[in-house]
Amino acid sequence: MDDRRVLEKLYRHVSAVLEYCQDCASLEEFEESSMRVEACVFNLMQLGELAKTSLGEETKSRLTGIPWKQIYGMRNRIVHGYDGVDLSIVWDTISEDLPRLKAELEKYVI
Repeated sequence: MDDRRVLEKLYRHVSAVLEYCQDCASLEEFEESSMRVEACVFNLMQLGELAKTSLGEETKSRLTGIPWKQIYGMRNRIVHGYDGVDLSIVWDTISEDLPRLKAELEKYVI
């Protein structure tokens, strides 16, 4: 898959999470729906996997405004969090980091 398509997929995953959470103003509201939580966690895992394995190193080095290591680090926390996923970290990522990531990705896909 070419890097442009990977960036588009990343953008779709970020957009999906933000759409799922558009009516959430707090961690407590986020946690109210297990379906929403699971959908968001799945999409965050996909972001990390795409960032690590599907996107070329040259492209990642050119797009310095995107925190590639942190994106993959979130994926690792989710996948290897054998004691469970810390939903406060997930919520902070969704509410604070994903809007900035979406804006940065928009520079390359829209």
